Amino acid sequence: MKNHGQPRAIGPIATPEPFVRQSFDDPRKAVAVLRSLYARNTQFLRDSFASLAAGGDSNRRYRAFYPEISVTTSSYTQVDARQSYGHMPTPGHYSTTITQPDLFETYLIEQLDLIMRNHGVPVAVSESETPIPLHFAFLEGTYVDGAAAKNIKRPIRDLFDVPDLDGTDDQIANGTYEAPVGRPRPLAQFTAQRVDYSLHRLQHYTATSPNHFQNFVLFTNYQFYIDEFCARARDLIANGDNGYTEFVEPGNVIIRRDERRPAAGVITARLPQMPAYHLKKPDYAGITMVNIGVGPANAKTITDHIAVLRPHAWLMLGHCAGLRDTQALGDYVLAHAYMREDHVLDDDLPLWVPLPALAEIQVALEEAVAEVTGLSGYDLKRVMRTGTVASIDNRNWELRDRRGPIQRLSQSRAIALDMESATIAANGFRFRVPYGTLLCVSDKPLHGELKLPGMATEFYKRQVAQHLTIGIRTMEKLADMPLERLHSRKLRNFSETAFQ
Repeated sequence: MKNHGQPRAIGPIATPEPFVRQSFDDPRKAVAVLRSLYARNTQFLRDSFASLAAGGDSNRRYRAFYPEISVTTSSYTQVDARQSYGHMPTPGHYSTTITQPDLFETYLIEQLDLIMRNHGVPVAVSESETPIPLHFAFLEGTYVDGAAAKNIKRPIRDLFDVPDLDGTDDQIANGTYEAPVGRPRPLAQFTAQRVDYSLHRLQHYTATSPNHFQNFVLFTNYQFYIDEFCARARDLIANGDNGYTEFVEPGNVIIRRDERRPAAGVITARLPQMPAYHLKKPDYAGITMVNIGVGPANAKTITDHIAVLRPHAWLMLGHCAGLRDTQALGDYVLAHAYMREDHVLDDDLPLWVPLPALAEIQVALEEAVAEVTGLSGYDLKRVMRTGTVASIDNRNWELRDRRGPIQRLSQSRAIALDMESATIAANGFRFRVPYGTLLCVSDKPLHGELKLPGMATEFYKRQVAQHLTIGIRTMEKLADMPLERLHSRKLRNFSETAFQ
C-alpha cells in the first residue's frame, strides 16, 4: 500500500512589512495613505497566490490586514448636531476597518473632514487586526483557472485567510453591538469584511460593477418600468440632457453621452436575478434602477448589499392592490406608514419599531406627482392617496381564509397591499438610508376589479411612463437637496456611528 505521508507543518506566517501608524489632520492625505496601504496588502496576497499556483512554497501561511481608521476624542464639547452624522456621541476611542478605498474615496474624505472639523482632532491610519480574505483581494473580474489552483498542495484555508461570517454580521447597524471593555467603539456601520461580502454579491445579483451604482436608487417589481427607464435613459444620454454622462446596463455595457452604441462591456446572454441599470452623473449623483422581482426576500437581499455603498436615498416604485372602494386603477399611493407582514426582517428590526415617514422624501414625492400630473392642492387627492401600505410574504393570500388578513388590513387603515415596500422601508430605517414609496394601483382584489387583457396593455403603456417620470423627478429633487437636510436625524440611535 502506497504511503502518502503527512504534510509538513505550516511554517512562519508571511506578511508584508509592518506599517507604521500615521496621524493626519488632512482627510485627503489620510485617504491617499489608506489607498496605498490597501493596494500594497491586497497585491501581496495576489502575488502569493500566483506564486503558489506556479508551484511555490505550500508550507507557509500568507496573511495581510485591512487598513484601519481611528480617532480619539476627550471632550464633551457640544458639536453642531443639526447634521445627523459626522460626530461622535461621547468622548472615547473609535475605529473602523476599510476596504476598497478607491471606490469609497469621496465618501471617506467627506466623513473624515466632518469629524476633523466637528471635533478638532486628527485621524490615524494603521493596519487593523482583521486579515483580508484571499477571495476579497482579487481584482474585480479576475478569473482563477482551476488547473492553476490544482498546483497548490494544501487546502486554501491552510494557506490564506478566508471570509469569516463572524465579521460580516449587522450588529452595529442593528444597534445591538456592545464593544468589549478596552476595545474601540465602531466608527462606521459596516466592517470591511461586511462591505467586501456585499460588493461581491452586488456583482453577482445585478451583473454590474459596484462602481456604477449611483447615490439615488429606484426599486421596482415590474420589467415594464425597466424598459421605460432604459428608453428614457438612452434618450437623455444621446441628447446630452440634464448632466447625465453614461448609461450602464447589465454586463457593464456602457453608453456614453452623445452616443447610441455601447462603448464598453458585454451584453449578457441572460439577465441576472436582479438586474441593475445606472443613469450616471459625476460624483455618483445619478440614478440607479433595480428590478428586484417579486417578494420581500429579494427586497431584503438587494438592500442589504446596496446599503454598504451608503446611498443618499432609495424609493420603491411599483404596482399594488388598492384596498379601498374609492380608489381607481392607475391611482397613486404615497406611503406614510407600513404594516409589516413580510417577516424577513423580524429578527433584525422588531415589529414594535415604528418606521417614520421622512418629510424630505414625502414632500419631494408629492411635489413630483403634482408637477407631472398638473394637479395640486385638493385636486391632487383625485389621483393620489396617502396612508398605510401593507406588505405581505404570501402572494396568494386571497386563496386562504381571508377574514383574518382583511380584519388586520382594516384595523391598520391600510390603503394598499404589496410584497416589497415595507421591507425596503424597514431596511432603509435599519441602515440609515432615507426611504420612500410611491405605488400605482393595478387591481382591487377585495372589490373584484381586475384588469382584462386589453385593459392591462393600455394601462401599462399609460401609467408606467407617468409613474417613472414622477420617480425620476423625485430623485432629481432629492439630488438638489443639501445632504445635511436629506439625511434625517430620525434614523439615528442613541450611540450612533460618526460615518453616514
